[in-house]
Amino acid sequence: MEFNREKMKQIRKLMVLAAVLALAVIYSEKVLWGGAFLLGIMRPFIYGGGVAFVLNIPMKLIEEKLLVRRKNKAAKKWKRPLSMVLSLALILLVLAVVIGMVLPQIALTAAEVGRKVPAFMEQMVQMFEQLAEDEPALADWVGKLETMEINWDSIQENIVHFLKNGAGNVLNSTFNVAGSIISGVVNGAIALVFALYILAQKERLASQGKRLISAYLPARIGDRLLEICSLLYKNFSNFITGQCLEAVILGAMFVVSMSIFRMPYALMVGVLIAVMALIPIVGAFIGCAVGAFLIMINNPLQALWFVVLFLVLQQIEGNLIYPRVVGNSVGLPSIWVLMAVSIGGSLFGIAGMLMFIPLMSTGYALLRESVNKRNALKAKKSAADEEEPKEEKQEKD
Repeated sequence: MEFNREKMKQIRKLMVLAAVLALAVIYSEKVLWGGAFLLGIMRPFIYGGGVAFVLNIPMKLIEEKLLVRRKNKAAKKWKRPLSMVLSLALILLVLAVVIGMVLPQIALTAAEVGRKVPAFMEQMVQMFEQLAEDEPALADWVGKLETMEINWDSIQENIVHFLKNGAGNVLNSTFNVAGSIISGVVNGAIALVFALYILAQKERLASQGKRLISAYLPARIGDRLLEICSLLYKNFSNFITGQCLEAVILGAMFVVSMSIFRMPYALMVGVLIAVMALIPIVGAFIGCAVGAFLIMINNPLQALWFVVLFLVLQQIEGNLIYPRVVGNSVGLPSIWVLMAVSIGGSLFGIAGMLMFIPLMSTGYALLRESVNKRNALKAKKSAADEEEPKEEKQEKD
């Protein structure tokens, strides 16, 4: 009777699950709309969790290595807030250094470009005049263009129509942009406050999560889930650390090599490429474009050599340094790192590149563990099967 009751419980659970899945498929549009609505509501808290995860890495290092452990209650009380303040100050200092080095140089370059535009236009006019003198056919074609009749009334009507219709669109776009900026600032503030609350009470939150898992899940499944969460935390932490280390190495390579070849803006370009290199594989190309533009203003030929230097260093970094540094930090072979970046970038862009490496590393570790267990069981069973005929033979003898 007990067996039948258990079977009936399982059948009821399966029926409920099938009904839920069927309703989800039938009303898939509403389900997706509801999921997007909930995601929009939870977005600042998701961002806050991400910020807390990133801040926890230097904060944990400061707590364990830099701050002296004391047994009195006053030291323990101020240890966590002090480590949080130092972590925020460290990140803000890095951002201030990057912005202070890159933005002023870009502004100076833009001003220099503005000063060189008139001279460039004058050179272009002289070049076209010389070309017209050398090519009489081109001068005749330009003369025909000058004699063409232009319907100015039609052009004026089109401009007025565009201004009438475009003014409302421009105004709506302005309000939309302003609303997006205000919403982004509010969400950023909420995310930061939420991250600070998480960091201040992370041990308590972890204990509550474990109690919740143990209350609603069987012991075996709960323990396995906690193991997977611990592995995910380790892989994501190691990935962020390895990514930052790789960015520093790449930036240092550019500073040293550009200084050796006497290229301008060596320190600024190295810092910019190091920051952009936090985006896996492709981020450094953004820094290359900005650096090449800045160098091209002074010396176009030197900008060409900078692009050649970038391609050489990028090959070294992409094929040797990045897979080894980041791959070793997350325990993932080089080929799987490149595959994770390609798949993640194709599916979700930059966010996919950042997320798929630690996710694939976790899946790789779980698959390796499962394969090793299965192979060990098969080897044990095979050894037992080989021993049975030997025992039977000995009994016959």
